[in-house]
Order: sequence, then structure tokens, then C-alpha cells
Amino acid sequence: MDVAVHIKEQQAKEIAEKLAPVRARLREIWLGESRVIDLTLIGLLARGHLLLEDVPGVGKTTLAKGLATLLGLGFNRVQFTNDTLPGDVLGGSVYSPADGSFSFVPGPIFAELLLADEINRAPTRSQSAFLQAMEEGFVAVDGVNHPLPPSFTVIATQNPIDFDSTNPLPEAQLDRFLIATSLGYPSAEAEVALIQGYQFDLDRIPAEILGSDLLAIRAIADGVFLHPDLSAYLVALARQTRDDERIRLGISPRGVMHLAAAARASALLDGRVAVSGDDIQTLLPAVWGHRLLPRHGRQEGGLVTALLTELLESVPLPR
Repeated sequence: MDVAVHIKEQQAKEIAEKLAPVRARLREIWLGESRVIDLTLIGLLARGHLLLEDVPGVGKTTLAKGLATLLGLGFNRVQFTNDTLPGDVLGGSVYSPADGSFSFVPGPIFAELLLADEINRAPTRSQSAFLQAMEEGFVAVDGVNHPLPPSFTVIATQNPIDFDSTNPLPEAQLDRFLIATSLGYPSAEAEVALIQGYQFDLDRIPAEILGSDLLAIRAIADGVFLHPDLSAYLVALARQTRDDERIRLGISPRGVMHLAAAARASALLDGRVAVSGDDIQTLLPAVWGHRLLPRHGRQEGGLVTALLTELLESVPLPR
């Protein structure tokens, strides 16, 4: 075996072993599906943001805060409402009467991990300003760019669109989230544990990984091997969505790159040095489901799922 390959394999194994306690401890802190925990970690490793669509009270804050604690990341939470202004989130210039000068005061977005709760309750202008900062990695005020932290990651939540006072996120903004999924309700056993007084003191939990280590792990995830045949497979899947007459808006090039990045992160999370076809097929609904717009809209919840299932069946996986 080539020495470089051996070193890379050992490195991937060490990273998976380092992340294993994070996965295990999160399962203790947040009593939900392991699938959601893995998707959250995959999004972080792939430098992406996560969008959770769910009803209130299913543990979104617990999941996000537990993740920040275990990774040693600074955490903030923003509760969006229908009167939230861009400056409430981004910050802005404040006048000092003492010397007659203005200085920038950072808003809560300046965090390493930010929980943006009920983002689709915010006015369109605030949504747009917030998501622009997410995409560009800085906040611009008075012609000055203020960079966000290098590990800046958003876990945003939105209520189902038929709830009162909600504003659906435009397709161009949805496309900026690497992963979108639903937490779902906990199991009956987990819910019984909750009402019996189950609790976790997050302030007493030590960090398993420091934020600086996360940046290094992200750089390594970029080097996970993606075979050219699988790259061609990704492109073939995306192009088919653009040619399907039942689909008004297919998968963008950003969506293709996001799925590739997520597949690399998934492989690394399992200690592998190369992406498999299963990585792509398993992650495709979570990475592409919120980007696909059927010609008659998203009103029929199962339509996108059916289209993605048909897509995977119609495009052969390279062997």
C-alpha cells in the first residue's frame, strides 16, 4: 500500500474516533433520532448551514447548544419575530456623545454557532440581510466589512408555512442552506424520560473538540476522495432535475457542490477516505429536498420526496 494512502487512512480513522464521543454525548443530551445528529455534524464539517422545519418544543435549542458546548464553540440564539430589524441581528453603528464618533457594535450574529429560531417569522428585509451575511461571511456597515468568525455556522429553524405570521423563505435563500431536515417528535420512551425529570447540565459538560480543531477537520474533509465517476453521477442527477417538465426549479451548481461536500463529510465522519455511492444517495433528500421546486409549488408535501426517489431510480449509480 502506498505510504500516503496509509497515512490518510490513519488520519481519517483518528478523526472519526475524535468525533465519536461528540456523537455519543449528543445522543444523551438530545433525545431524538441519531440521523439528525449525524446530519448536523455533516453540515458542520462541510462548512454548511442547517435548516430545521418543525413545530416548537421538540428540542432544537437543546440540540444546537449541546453541539456548541461539545465543540467548544461560542453560542448565540436569535428569536426572530415579525418586527425584527436587520440591525437587531447584524449590529450597527452607535453614536458616542463623548467624542462625537460612531463605532460598530456587533449583533448576535457574531457567534461561532448561531441558532436562528423561527427565521420565517422575520420580515423579508431582515431575512435577506441575515442570509446575505451567512453567504458572504461578513457584515457590511457604513462601507466597512466586519468578518464573521471562521467557524461561523447557522442552525436556523422555521415553522411549517401554514402557521400564523410566517413568511416562506425564497428559493434563492433556501439554496444557501446545505442541509434541511425535520427533527420529528421524540420516541415514546424519550418523552416519558423527559416528563420524569431527565435533564442535562450543559454548563458542566467539557468540550470534546475545540473550535480550532473543527477548522482543521474541515480542511481534511475537503481532501476526502470523490471519484470522477461519482462526480459525473452528481452532475447527471442535477441535470435531470433541470430537464424534468414537472420541475419548475431544478438543482443549481451550488446544490451539486453542497451534496459533494456533504458526502465527503459523511465519509470522514465514518473514518473513510473516499466517498461512496451510498453517501450520495442517503444524503440527497436532506441536501436537495428544499431546493427542488415542483411546477405547481410545494403544497403537496410528498411530491418532492416522490420526485427524488424517482430520480435516484432513473440515473444509474456507477459501479
